[in-house]
Amino acid sequence: MPLDTLKSDLAACTICADRFAATHTAHAPKPLVWFEPSARVLIASQAPGMRAHLGPVPFMDASGVRLRDWLGLDEARFYDRSKLAIVPMGFCFPGYDADGGDLPPPAICARTWRARVLAALPEVKLTLLIGARAQSWHLGPGRMTDRVADWRAHAPDVFPLPHPSWRNTAWLKRNPWFEAELLPALRARVAEVMA
Repeated sequence: MPLDTLKSDLAACTICADRFAATHTAHAPKPLVWFEPSARVLIASQAPGMRAHLGPVPFMDASGVRLRDWLGLDEARFYDRSKLAIVPMGFCFPGYDADGGDLPPPAICARTWRARVLAALPEVKLTLLIGARAQSWHLGPGRMTDRVADWRAHAPDVFPLPHPSWRNTAWLKRNPWFEAELLPALRARVAEVMA
């Protein structure tokens, strides 16, 4: 399938329209398409947030600030689609539940689109697996903390990471090895691949 067709088909996807209409946010699908075939770094994340849904720029929030710091990238380099692709498990904001919590991305999205999009990214040299859902898709079942702690088993081509959300600040404090050991290796590999 030609890349332009893939992108336009993905951007027009409405397979989750009924599901999203039934959420507390009652929103319509709005897939976020953020990749080019020349990308060398793949960020496999969970799903766009509300800000990206309205934006539409992924990680343009406090999580994005933390993620860019983890990677050692400024905004211009992070948002260079020719070098960095953002391919979430769900391409649309999945909505909030009645308590204001993030809903998980619908599994049908990854089943429908993920393999096709990844096949369109032949130059990827480094994959960052952000959060448990992306890690399960790429690495199989397991606990997020165990996968991240075992990062050396996958480096230098794959780095499992926790989500950079403020909700994980306590996790980061409980696991100081993440900042002391994993992040320097990650930044060095990102610099190497992006050069």
